[in-house]
Amino acid sequence: MARIRIEGLGKVFGATRAVDDVSLDVADGDFLVLLGPSGCGKTTLLRMIAGLIQPSTGRILVEDRDITYLPPRERDVAMVFQSYALYPHLSVERNIGFPLRAARRPKAEIATRVREVAGQLELDGLLGRRPRELSGGQRQRVALGRALVRDPRAFLMDEPLSNLDAKLRTATRTELTALHRRLGSTFVYVTHDQVEAMTMATRIALLDGGRLEQVGTPTEVYDQPASVFVAGFLGAPPMNLLPATVAGRDGQVVLTAGGVDISLWPGGADSTEVTLGIRPEHLRVLPAGAPAPAARGRLTGTVTGIENLGSEEVGWLGVGTGDAASAAVAVRGPRPLGLAIGDRVTLIVAPEHVHLFSRDSGRRLTWQPDAKVPRPSRPVDLTTTGA
Repeated sequence: MARIRIEGLGKVFGATRAVDDVSLDVADGDFLVLLGPSGCGKTTLLRMIAGLIQPSTGRILVEDRDITYLPPRERDVAMVFQSYALYPHLSVERNIGFPLRAARRPKAEIATRVREVAGQLELDGLLGRRPRELSGGQRQRVALGRALVRDPRAFLMDEPLSNLDAKLRTATRTELTALHRRLGSTFVYVTHDQVEAMTMATRIALLDGGRLEQVGTPTEVYDQPASVFVAGFLGAPPMNLLPATVAGRDGQVVLTAGGVDISLWPGGADSTEVTLGIRPEHLRVLPAGAPAPAARGRLTGTVTGIENLGSEEVGWLGVGTGDAASAAVAVRGPRPLGLAIGDRVTLIVAPEHVHLFSRDSGRRLTWQPDAKVPRPSRPVDLTTTGA
């Protein structure tokens, strides 16, 4: 097990800054997922930790030992590649035992260790087979076994499930999470799949354009996104984001936009342009003719599409009138939502489910809540939170 510290790490390829001043502290026994879109720098960052790419700036420490420029074999970390990188001419047994043979360990020790790892990964009955005789999930486990047999201080994984079909990915996610719990080892895992990140990670590090946007538990990054990028990347559908204005009206702080009117809390505020964020699952359809519950904001729009997800349904609305009618808003809930294309409907939302972001920087805006009230109750503090 190992604690990994990354301090001001950067990598430049020609005129492209692939990783830009990233600092991370991966705790001993953490399952940290590096998450982000293609080209955000997550694989480059992982390869620098592994020693496959040398950084342009910064340093990497494992348990206070500076490994920034050590060759990969001296770092005591194990890499599991997206392509598995198995030797096609070797059996499963010899593939798993290869790192120990390369280190010239005694044959008896190699045999014992291979049997132990094969048992952990349920590969006992496959030791005599070649990679071509295995399914994608079995090959993935062999690649993991080759890393595990070394008993490394940390495991580095570069999208190891991307070649599996959907059903097998789900099963293998569960296996990897259970393995992490059993081993208590440090995992650093790269993926662009938010479902993998949310279901497997103890912490998520979101990257965009080579920069670190936010680090936190899956609950923290989903419920309190630090930026418009994080809010728009996580979720299916992602958070609804609309231009809006915060201002005081009749003793209330009110959020308004085309088709949107949300009373946030008692008080006053200067008129300020913001970006409004609401998760689709936090919106509810108000039945025709029914009065809106107290302390609920309203969004009014026209239904433009409906998606059947089986147990759930997603409705798409064009919210607002005139120029604002192009603003698309998603609502998600148990099927059926009771919507029909062309309906003019009202959606309601509780003020505590409203997120505000700076229109200029895209960073999250915060306010000071009243300790006696479980929802925001004072004027917005127009200062941005960091990652």
